Amino acid sequence: MGPLQGVRVVDMTTVLMGPMATQMLGDMGADVIKVEAPEGDLVRQIGPMRSPGMGALFLNANRSKRSICLDLKNAAGREALLELAKTADVLVYNIRPQAMARLGLDYETLRSINSRLIYAGVYGFGQDGPYAAKPAYDDLIQGGAGLAALMARAGEDGRPRYVPTAIADRVVGLAAVGVICATLVNRDRTGVGQRIDLPMFETMVGFVMADHLGGLSFDPPLDSGGYARQLSAQRKPYRTRDGYVCALVYNDKQWASFLEAVGEADLPERDPAFRSFASRHANIDHVYTWLGAILETRTTAEWLELMDKADIPSMPMHDMEDLLEDPHLVATDFFQKVKHPSEGELRTMRLPARWSGTPTVTERLAPRCGADGKNILTEAGFDAEAIELLRQARALILPDEVAEASPRI
Repeated sequence: MGPLQGVRVVDMTTVLMGPMATQMLGDMGADVIKVEAPEGDLVRQIGPMRSPGMGALFLNANRSKRSICLDLKNAAGREALLELAKTADVLVYNIRPQAMARLGLDYETLRSINSRLIYAGVYGFGQDGPYAAKPAYDDLIQGGAGLAALMARAGEDGRPRYVPTAIADRVVGLAAVGVICATLVNRDRTGVGQRIDLPMFETMVGFVMADHLGGLSFDPPLDSGGYARQLSAQRKPYRTRDGYVCALVYNDKQWASFLEAVGEADLPERDPAFRSFASRHANIDHVYTWLGAILETRTTAEWLELMDKADIPSMPMHDMEDLLEDPHLVATDFFQKVKHPSEGELRTMRLPARWSGTPTVTERLAPRCGADGKNILTEAGFDAEAIELLRQARALILPDEVAEASPRI
């Protein structure tokens, strides 16, 4: 099922960025073979968890995959990986290219055995700059791409901080899906694969600065950069009489509707800051402060009803628990309960996109480390004796031989 049915992906990624991308490819129908080291993906260890090596973060980044556990530093394990690559459409990795070369798994080697292979590297930095060999994690890229500094400019205390989600990993993971799918289209036209390099740093700088390059777009600069509305300290959920509400009164029509609904239709005549989109933008802190004071006078439910009637964009402010009961998400069956063979009942999230002709169905939940090793190698042409020799050489690790995960962190 799914638009990528028939596409085979060898997934050599760990942590979040790569696994998110390959999970989406799997959700869309690709056969994703997750290749894990003997100790398994590090994220397996991040709790909470019911069973060792099956942490919640891992479960939510590794469905729609099969797992094989190979020691790629063992010559026999490397040869097994090369056999898998011979029939793959895509190989994705997120370690540094230098490490892939040390393993003898560089692009030239892989291309020599499969000219149709798409060899996709998703890692920290472009390879033609001084950061090429540096390690990278989400926190570092958030700071390096300017997000932490923007948080300081937008915050009332002026302190830099990271966005409380792995936004760099996830944005670059999403970008990787698009790049890989585009390259599959090109490969089907030409019959030849190619190497893809997708660096985190450059991708996130483009993502952040598309909003915030501002006056730095011009030479000489017109200002020091930054989108004023997004950087306003008053841009936040508004306190109401009994809680909070998320609202964005944005264009002229919405402001006219809102002011009429609250009995302030003549405000633009009394206060020039409210007269146009440009004047509101130029006085954004003043405008948002006024709006915040008005919103404190009624309850959240009253504001949501008023804004719906006036066609003003608004939403309740959810926490992690009541988000599960959001009526829209319930109606669209976004959160789904499934039965995992080892982890029991779980809550998972469906792929938001829907296809009219190639619908997606989640057929595989996150696997135990190495759970599919025998089947994967059998499909690749290994007989029972060859598989046993790999196991004896410790090149192939099967589930009952995988080391226990480290304690929860």
